[in-house]
Amino acid sequence: MSDIEIRDDRPAGRLEAVSGGEVVGRVEYFVLDPPDRALVPVHTIVEPAHEGRGIAGSLARELYAVARREGASVVPLCPYVSGWAARHQDEAPAPGAALTGAAEKWLAAHPERF
Repeated sequence: MSDIEIRDDRPAGRLEAVSGGEVVGRVEYFVLDPPDRALVPVHTIVEPAHEGRGIAGSLARELYAVARREGASVVPLCPYVSGWAARHQDEAPAPGAALTGAAEKWLAAHPERF
């Protein structure tokens, strides 16, 4: 995976894995502010030609690293990130129920976003 660069396109709400100038995977997310600041991943996508290379896991790991650097939580509404978090509890602290509820409510109010 050394040829993969991960970059945060915050305005677009995407953490992208780039190889050879091409986006080969991404985590789509939104930023939640009240009640607490959180990054909320909704979808993880890896292009079929690049599956099986650990790209999705690297994206999930970097999303948690970005959140840590920003003093934010992660509320994994994306099934892949949620499963990754369950397997890596030392790197992925679970969000509280109130924060999860707020993220779910925001997503339900903005279905056009994803």
